Amino acid sequence: MAVDLTRALLLIVGLGPGVAVLDVRGRRGGPLEVEIALTDRPCCGGCGAKVHRHGASEVRLADLPAFGRAVKLVWRKQRWLCPHQGCAVRTFTDQQPAIAPPRGRMTSRAARWATRGAGAGRAIKEIAAELGCNWHTAMAAVQRWGRALLEADDGRIDGVTALGLDEILMFRRGRYREQHWGTTIVDAGTGKLLDIVAGKSAKGATRWIQGRTSRWRARVRWAVMDLSGPYRKAFTDALPKAIQVADPFHVVKLANSTVDQVRRRVQNETTGGRGTKDDPLYRIRRLLLKAHERVTERGNAKLRGLLAAGDPHGEVRDAWHAKETLRMTYTIPDHEVALEAIDELSRDLRDDTFSPELNKLGRTLRTWREQITNWHRSQVTNGPTEAANNLAKLIKRVSFGVTNFDHYRIRVLLYAGKPDWTLLDTLTPR
Repeated sequence: MAVDLTRALLLIVGLGPGVAVLDVRGRRGGPLEVEIALTDRPCCGGCGAKVHRHGASEVRLADLPAFGRAVKLVWRKQRWLCPHQGCAVRTFTDQQPAIAPPRGRMTSRAARWATRGAGAGRAIKEIAAELGCNWHTAMAAVQRWGRALLEADDGRIDGVTALGLDEILMFRRGRYREQHWGTTIVDAGTGKLLDIVAGKSAKGATRWIQGRTSRWRARVRWAVMDLSGPYRKAFTDALPKAIQVADPFHVVKLANSTVDQVRRRVQNETTGGRGTKDDPLYRIRRLLLKAHERVTERGNAKLRGLLAAGDPHGEVRDAWHAKETLRMTYTIPDHEVALEAIDELSRDLRDDTFSPELNKLGRTLRTWREQITNWHRSQVTNGPTEAANNLAKLIKRVSFGVTNFDHYRIRVLLYAGKPDWTLLDTLTPR
């Protein structure tokens, strides 16, 4: 049986019709080099006339590895000259997006492979090592094709009824390790990461939301956040009709933080310094933050005994009762009853007989009363937003830290944004 070696080689290289493989070479320990050229003579894109050869140049492109070795595609690009002096095009070189996009340093199939690898959470350095190129070449391809994929996937952010916002520390940079923050925008119903904007102020999130269509904004019913003033302003300005919901976890976390602040102050006043392992309040620091229904009888006895020994004015006990009362409001099924309970608790805590820390907690509950009790109407939380933040942090760990916001945003959206990967094979990036 006769074998057409040229056709077999073309099938292995896999660049389609109109491509001639001129040579395949490689040195021991180095990459394989596949030299190709286009076989079809083009016409002038300006006037349609037949063109003449006007020299050639070699373009080296990183390609998919083969036989366990990196591959370099050496494309002999022909330069063509239009014979018409008045033609605006005049000269041009071979272009074939199926091989590589204009000004690309990597073949299209290798760039798609690298983009899928970044979407799976792989390190860019690892991808570049397999392709036999440097980090910058691989990252440029991922950014170019990843951005094109996200722009082409029009339906990725559709159908949002609950929108969540949360801050994330992007990176530290500069002599004094200045913190650079971002805001994650998440579909709190499905957990899909929609986008990341720079900064944790209201400005970036407001601009992003207002950039959506009026129909998209009208569909959002719930606006979920932690107890953040800037995010409340963003929702108020950009989604005035959405019902704002304060995340229960952060509300209870605030109450726990208040208990800890009161304990530390009382401990310092009674012992004259920071707590030690033998001090009564220090010994129950974890029991004070634990949900009461999870504390055993032995734990309850320890809690009561050590509070009596280390809390002479009952300030820590009052803070603990306030925290548990706030927690119990989340067991109330009716929104109006829960609102009355929050109002009563807020009013009591603002009394002068309580500690300054509890007064502050009471004022916060008064300010956020509607958002806190709206959870009873929606039953939505910022948990999916926190989960998306964790996925973003995984990319940062894989990268051993990041310093470029655009690079980080693309990689996180490919990993946690759930794009339609079937569109990648149909793209021709700019």
